Amino acid sequence: MTEATTEVVLRQVVVRAPLERAFEVFTTRFADIKPRDHNIMSSPIAETVFERRVGGRIYDRAEDGSECAWARVLAYEPPDRVVFSWDIGVQWQIEADLDNNTSEVEVRFVAEAPDRTRVELEHRNLDRHGPGWESLRDGVANDQGWPLYLARYAALID
Repeated sequence: MTEATTEVVLRQVVVRAPLERAFEVFTTRFADIKPRDHNIMSSPIAETVFERRVGGRIYDRAEDGSECAWARVLAYEPPDRVVFSWDIGVQWQIEADLDNNTSEVEVRFVAEAPDRTRVELEHRNLDRHGPGWESLRDGVANDQGWPLYLARYAALID
């Protein structure tokens, strides 16, 4: 895995799965990848939903029925890549200005062999979150951020 740079966090993992399966598991089983305790709602998460289409959302539904949409699907190109917004700000709340104060996460799937895929995650434009964006970068880059998500993802495949 690589280290965080200025406005970008780069991480990658290699999984033992064909390209198509690697992409499908990431997008259909995101609820198993995202820890339920990664929650900004007042009620525990019942499920995380990844709407697999451009314009779709990634959102948490709480046990009390409330929902928190924390990402929007910007590109959906199976089996090569998916791009979604990161709508959670430096205070770990949903950004008020989704047009200007959100970053992007691109996940690329690269076949290394017929049964092995490299998954590259790039969380970019973190400075768009405004003052204090470095703390957000540090949060998603640390062991409880994208490295944890990619480890949980790899465990689903392996």
